[in-house]
Amino acid sequence: MLEHIERPGIGTRTLLYGRLEEANVATSMETLLKGLNLDLAAEYQAIISYRLFASLASGPYRNEIREFFEEEIPDELSHAQFLADKIVALGGTPTAEPLPVKITRDNREMLEIALQGETDTIARYEERVAQADELKLTALKVRLEDLIVDETEHKEEIERRLHNWKE
Repeated sequence: MLEHIERPGIGTRTLLYGRLEEANVATSMETLLKGLNLDLAAEYQAIISYRLFASLASGPYRNEIREFFEEEIPDELSHAQFLADKIVALGGTPTAEPLPVKITRDNREMLEIALQGETDTIARYEERVAQADELKLTALKVRLEDLIVDETEHKEEIERRLHNWKE
């Protein structure tokens, strides 16, 4: 149980499992929850995009591209599950709306869209790590750092696939 008590001139006092801690935090729990919901919407977007891209892939690299996107879906789904559960645990309500999904039939563009999504996700998670750290939510911070590792591995794999791309 996490509870914030505002005291004028003193800052925020955080009550965490019965421990009272002083903190002058610029990040509020509301800000963190909004950010986590944005992250959740982006994971939904990735799941939908990857499913569509796997189905829309064509040409000589069709099987490899389809397999790549299908293998990424369970990771993105587990990220969404973690985020939804954490939002509820922190007192929020998870979003049910994905970020807008871009659709293309061009294999290279699919990978470029996915690369941009992974890059944006890493940046958002890095921001969320700082917010969690500021709120002294160490377990959330560590878990978000684990998600950054996953997303960085996805990003690097896409970069390798795009390197010296030849149609």
